[in-house]
Amino acid sequence: MATLVRYNTLPTLFDSFFGRPAIVRYQKPATAVPAVNVKETETTYQLQLAAPGLRKDQFTVSVEQNKLTLAFKHEAQTDEKTETYTRQEFGYSAFERSFRLPKNVDTEAIQASYTDGILNVTLPKVAPKVEEPTVKQIAIS
Repeated sequence: MATLVRYNTLPTLFDSFFGRPAIVRYQKPATAVPAVNVKETETTYQLQLAAPGLRKDQFTVSVEQNKLTLAFKHEAQTDEKTETYTRQEFGYSAFERSFRLPKNVDTEAIQASYTDGILNVTLPKVAPKVEEPTVKQIAIS
């Protein structure tokens, strides 16, 4: 069975109107969430969030009910002035990533640092408690 294919070698005036769906044309582009690497060692879990070009004071790292949240919020304002008009553009970008923490993470000792465009979060593990078998003497009556 032959397939119908539309061949249009010359662009027309109507392609800009009918080439894409109207909803996609006026929709804001989706913001991308940075990638995160998770590495486990014997004593820690290490998270690395790639966020180049950002400042460390724009990040928020919080722990609530065994859930780690990494958030970024930035608000920018630019002004452009010419002789006849003034134009103001506001930009706003934000993202948030949350991770459920394992039970063996010490939430009081979590550390974070931002160097060379990478947010490093170190989650220290709690040493497992080794329970020694207790020997109990039972008296015979």
